[in-house]
Amino acid sequence: MKAIVIEEPGGPEKLLYREVPTPSIKPGWALVKVRGFGINHSEIFTRQGLSPSVQFPRILGIECVGEVEQTTDPERLPVRQKVVSIMGEMGRAFDGGYAEYCLLPNEQVYPVHTNLPWKVLAALPETYYTAYGSMKNLRLDEDCSVLVRGATSGVGVAFLRLVKARFPHMRIVGSTRGLAKGRLLLDAGFDGFVVDLDGVLQTDEMFDRAFELIGPATLKDTCGHIREGGIVCSTGQLGGKWYMDGFDPIIDLPANGYLTSFYSDNVDGARLDEMLDYVAYYHVDAMPERVFTLEQVSEAHRYLADAQSFGKVVVLND
Repeated sequence: MKAIVIEEPGGPEKLLYREVPTPSIKPGWALVKVRGFGINHSEIFTRQGLSPSVQFPRILGIECVGEVEQTTDPERLPVRQKVVSIMGEMGRAFDGGYAEYCLLPNEQVYPVHTNLPWKVLAALPETYYTAYGSMKNLRLDEDCSVLVRGATSGVGVAFLRLVKARFPHMRIVGSTRGLAKGRLLLDAGFDGFVVDLDGVLQTDEMFDRAFELIGPATLKDTCGHIREGGIVCSTGQLGGKWYMDGFDPIIDLPANGYLTSFYSDNVDGARLDEMLDYVAYYHVDAMPERVFTLEQVSEAHRYLADAQSFGKVVVLND
């Protein structure tokens, strides 16, 4: 099979398009024919050597969509069953989705029931699933106003599309570090944008909810823009900071408010199908911003890491 192999950490040029042996089936695992997958920031971190537990050589990829090619669980995972796999140790402890075939533990393979095209389905698992779980934890209603901190990311745009499909008149404002991307946010459907200057929002506007994708680096500042009784969902860590310093939950959380979170490793098969039904029922526009081929994965990494990138990036196999 063809795959993208990385033998040592470094830049996108370390992602090598090669022919490698197709994995052999083993007890408790399923061989999945990969139809497509998303490119994620965590894979860029791993490529750069910032995931200490990952040993090289490795085929990266924390997600994929496809069909069961060989099975050891014909009842739950019959051959040709459409499936999704996300997270776990995929692409970290064992080879992931950057390939034509992927060998996965049965418990990490989720049968799904959808007629969505592969291009759309490939954009959904990690990105839209993360946005969907966060959206549910924010307990939105049509009268809410929402701040999306880190809005130009794939998850930020996915969240916008999911929410606007159901609540088209909800006010959703995105943050960005530059005016150029602010215009892209407006074009994408955000009702406004706020410049984030060195971790400080350049606005006095207050919101009912906040979807925090920068993470601990900006969480305190985000909480300062939430009305009494509001909810903040801290999901991403795009700011490159994993822990809070100088955060006093008694003082810094919104008065009578709530702090919650969502993590894409919190995978549930029923929630996955629920998300797919939601996308179909509300006619969510989940088309990716850019589509690459397997041979172009290094180019896809360059695009996603570029300051001008916007939205979700996927790779499709023929």
